[in-house]
Amino acid sequence: MAAPMAWQPEAEPLTQLVGYLKDALSAHDQTAQRNATHMLAQAKSSPDITNYLTYIFSNGQLLQTLNLNSANLNLVRSSAALSLKNNIKAYYKDIPQPSHAYIRAAVLVCLQDPNSQIRSFAGTVITETVQRGGVLGWPELLPELFSLAGNERGNITPSTQEGAMGALAKVCEDSKRELDKVYEGTRPLNFIIPRLLDVTSSPIARVRALALASLNSFIPQKPQALVASLDPILARLFQLANDSSDDVRRNVCRSFVLIVDIRPDKVQPHMGGLVDYMAIQQRNTDDPDLALEAAEFWLAISENDKMCATLGPYLHKIVPVLLESMVYDEEAVMHLEGDGDDAEVDDRAEDIKPHFVRSKTPRTLTNGQAADGGANGQGSKHVMPDDDALSEGEVEEDDDGVTDAEEQWNLRKCSAAALDVLASTFHASVFQIALPYLKENLRHQDWPNREAAVLAIGAVAEGCMEAINPHLPDLVPYLISLLSDVEPAVRVITCWALGRYSGWASQLDNPNDKKSFFEPMMEGILNRMLDKSKRVQESAASAFANLEERASKELTPYCAPIIQQFVQCFERYKDKNMFILYDCVQTLAEQVGPPLRRQDLIDLLMPAIIKRWSKVSDQSQELFPLLECLSYVATALGDAFAPFAIPIFARCIRIIHQNLEQYLLAVHNEPMEKPDKDFLVTSLDLLSAIIQALAPAKSGELVTSSQPRFFDLLMFCMEDPSNDVRQSSYALLGDCAVNIFPQLNPFLPSLIPVLIRQLDLDNLRDDDVDTGFSVINNACWSCGEIAMKYKQGMIPFVEEIYHSLSSIIGNPQVPTSVGENAVIALGRLGVDCSQQLAPHLAEFANPFLHIIEPVENNDEKGHAFLGLNRTIEKNPQAMGSCLLEYFKASAAYKKDGTSPFHQDETVEGSFQRNLVGYKSLIPDFDAFIAQLPQSDQQRLRASYDL
Repeated sequence: MAAPMAWQPEAEPLTQLVGYLKDALSAHDQTAQRNATHMLAQAKSSPDITNYLTYIFSNGQLLQTLNLNSANLNLVRSSAALSLKNNIKAYYKDIPQPSHAYIRAAVLVCLQDPNSQIRSFAGTVITETVQRGGVLGWPELLPELFSLAGNERGNITPSTQEGAMGALAKVCEDSKRELDKVYEGTRPLNFIIPRLLDVTSSPIARVRALALASLNSFIPQKPQALVASLDPILARLFQLANDSSDDVRRNVCRSFVLIVDIRPDKVQPHMGGLVDYMAIQQRNTDDPDLALEAAEFWLAISENDKMCATLGPYLHKIVPVLLESMVYDEEAVMHLEGDGDDAEVDDRAEDIKPHFVRSKTPRTLTNGQAADGGANGQGSKHVMPDDDALSEGEVEEDDDGVTDAEEQWNLRKCSAAALDVLASTFHASVFQIALPYLKENLRHQDWPNREAAVLAIGAVAEGCMEAINPHLPDLVPYLISLLSDVEPAVRVITCWALGRYSGWASQLDNPNDKKSFFEPMMEGILNRMLDKSKRVQESAASAFANLEERASKELTPYCAPIIQQFVQCFERYKDKNMFILYDCVQTLAEQVGPPLRRQDLIDLLMPAIIKRWSKVSDQSQELFPLLECLSYVATALGDAFAPFAIPIFARCIRIIHQNLEQYLLAVHNEPMEKPDKDFLVTSLDLLSAIIQALAPAKSGELVTSSQPRFFDLLMFCMEDPSNDVRQSSYALLGDCAVNIFPQLNPFLPSLIPVLIRQLDLDNLRDDDVDTGFSVINNACWSCGEIAMKYKQGMIPFVEEIYHSLSSIIGNPQVPTSVGENAVIALGRLGVDCSQQLAPHLAEFANPFLHIIEPVENNDEKGHAFLGLNRTIEKNPQAMGSCLLEYFKASAAYKKDGTSPFHQDETVEGSFQRNLVGYKSLIPDFDAFIAQLPQSDQQRLRASYDL
């Protein structure tokens, strides 16, 4: 069907554009493809380009006159649709109104196209138009789509109904929040929800399924229009539960899963029937997607605290279904049995997953040695499923590889995750139901059954440990024997399962038991790290990192053989598994720490790391895990890292400089790709680790000799658009204040104004609040560290810093840790700038005391109270409204002997001076402190001679 003919193209440009669109998607002629892409980019500047693209997309019959066969015709139309969608996304406001009208009329016609791909692209263009122009920008759209989807005119073809409902589904998914807003007194969802419910009665299965999928788009947001219609929705779900279409039943399962999250009380009365229904759907071997949606129900229920207990009576039905679903299907078995020994085969670049620098733990209040996401505070990640992965829906066995199955959430993983969560709730009950299956399958002659039984044993490890414990002396040696199984997939899952039981083995009290179980387990996993299969290597390395976390200091006597194995891995691993090897090394460094400073261990480990370091280019993504790993190693080795620090420090500086230059070039040159910020993040974190690890004279010399100048680069990073970069920058700034203040001092007049801007809550972006608060957290921490060293140099900045910090501690939306760091910074500012803070004391004293009260008594808290006490001394009358709270805080502060904080003054001494002063000012002092609990009165009198 042709689009409206209000606008007509010129023949020559139309022919050229069709040619470019065809060549742009051609994989056969790369030169033509590059030229076409370039010409299409130039064509964007043409005022009529949107009309041409719309014409090509919507006029299949007319395009046949351009000598295109049917395959090329659909290719060109699809290419035009993609370009049209991108133009609308980028230039919506610049498109003239007549062109908008032409687009809208044309895409509605395309919903009636006989080609399903064209109908789908029409939905894509429609939803992009709604996203850019808003609901009111096309007010007649939704009624028109519902009219087509519901066949309200009585003459709409089934394909058109599907096309319209497909477009509706995309609009509902992409604009769900906008559709729940009020426009001119009307909320679109009040119209949409009942109409969607009506369309679920369509005689066309695909339309019913899409209507249900659209309803499912809204459920997580709990809009009032949907919540008010839950009863009729549930009634309709029960009617559709036995629909002949797998697609419909899949969406029915999905609906129940989503409703569990928002209104579990609506699901609970039907639990018996739903358990039977979901079990039947999960056993549907013909439709893996349907089976997966059904399996998600167990996970949703078991992770809901209010609902999980309701599954107890049905465990005998649920657990067997989960165990069945954990066996590889035939397709996966065929693929896995084709796996050979590939340890010597080089990895293809496309097989290496992108490495994501893990989110960094913000600085916390632990005597200046807190986690900043550099060398401290990062938890290990594992490619294989770790303790939390199952329960979080992230089981990653790196298993079958079928259509990238190791990357995908599937029925097998979901079932294992559900079994894990159920085991954590019902413990022995789950194990007793699973035990016959385990006995039958752990030694099964068919390896898929053996493998699934081992997966089950690993899945229940945490929740059923008490029930399994008596079996472990027999089970663990058998699992260790499976590390030599002929089938690589069995070796893979056995490594993971043993990792889950490594905590038990490492914590055995009897030395003989440890020798019988822990040492063979550790040796077995280490040996598999050099398996002939790369997948087994990866699984073993991840399992060993898991073991390292659980065993922790217990590994200290075994460091030499562990590192010897790591060194062999450095020699033999291909690129992909090198990433997980770095995780093993850094986890060892994190867990064992200073004992790694033995010279024989350093002489083993560091040459292997440095050899790899020299091979990795400055542009390689392998730098991310390598830099992270070196951060941990530097922290563990301390000053013993010094012989390796100079070239590593210099390279980090070079990487940062290159990255900043490339970013500036890309900003001013639109086609250029901007560099990956993780190069900056990991380099900054490693610099932090080195500065903390080395003696101040050595790290100070590294900073002084840096080219370009260290603090010039740091200032650029402190203003970087990326929250992750700024978070690491402020951690590094604080580390410099703590460890190399003489080198930092001359740059502070330039750096502090940048720091002050970062403390402004108004700079937080709504779309990135969490990481934004982490940046502010580190900025507060570094501000406090600078204040302790810069002393009265802070005076010119006190007013601005005070107003920023007071707005943070006065904002209830600020996370607790950020408020605590802001209070500590404010108190530290008062140590040497109390005169400047004193006029503001009445404003901040009460929130200060409230926020600092739960903070552990440590040096930071002591600094803060010293600063507060000195400020109070300058303006004692300002404490009137919270004086009693101040006395409580004085009583609660734990006396730490005679540790001086400032010019031989102790925190206790500053408290005592103020308390004695108040005793002389308060007329009936005894009656005043009698308002305190008796225990506080006793501590005050005993500690401060009152």
